[in-house]
Amino acid sequence: MADYTKPLPVIEPWNEPYWRAAQRHEFVAQKCRACGYIHLPPGPACTNCLSDDQDWVALSGKGTINSYGVYHQLWHPGFKDDLPYNVALIELAEGPQIISQVTGCTNEELTCGAAVEVSFEDVTPEVTLPKFRLVRP
Repeated sequence: MADYTKPLPVIEPWNEPYWRAAQRHEFVAQKCRACGYIHLPPGPACTNCLSDDQDWVALSGKGTINSYGVYHQLWHPGFKDDLPYNVALIELAEGPQIISQVTGCTNEELTCGAAVEVSFEDVTPEVTLPKFRLVRP
């Protein structure tokens, strides 16, 4: 792994299980025991009912692109070599939405409604980022 120059997540006690699962190339989310809502990003309370009684559940990693944008302007120096790069809003099969990048394709291949699946990028020894790739026939 070369030196990683992009922003990294802050790993805290309430989101650590998410990041440790990602290191194992497993995709998980929190599920509220009180109301059953599955949500991302992880947090100290359910984003639906505010209960702090939550479990971690495995997700399929399958989803659909709801929206996306392509960045042509440099907002952070770590992304200089990636321009232009995409950021997508992905609706997961289990219901939650996540903002991520779709990799392994050109930006021109992206379309709303396209099927995607999770992939993992090991960026440092401590951090693995869940990203997505197009499901190809």
